Amino acid sequence: MNNIYIKNKEIINYLIFGILTTVVSLATYYALVLTILDAKNPIELQIANVISWITCVTFAYITNKLYVFEKTNKPLIKEMIEFYTSRLLALFIDMTIMFIGVTILNINDSIIKLLNQIIIITVNYIISKLFIFKKEK
Repeated sequence: MNNIYIKNKEIINYLIFGILTTVVSLATYYALVLTILDAKNPIELQIANVISWITCVTFAYITNKLYVFEKTNKPLIKEMIEFYTSRLLALFIDMTIMFIGVTILNINDSIIKLLNQIIIITVNYIISKLFIFKKEK
């Protein structure tokens, strides 16, 4: 069992911290729409989405840097800028899915947000692996 973990450490850790990042994202989003923002209002829906994104991307950067990917030789600030910039693609996808699913199709925002996270985790892993935490030769 330990050998399986060692062989697949990066992907296992990414999945673990991806799930935790999803929990942070969903908790932030739901806390906002269940208290101070209205998911039925398209602008407030996106405000909740963006605040949730900022919170979970910060959590993801820290956990990816410390526990998932091997350290890179990039300067910290450069790496952070690349990480946050690359996550803008995921934010755009997230906002588009939420807009179409909730505002246009009138599907429950909780269902769309949860399904949305599966797509976002996949996109973020590919971007992080290929561009941000790429091992330099």
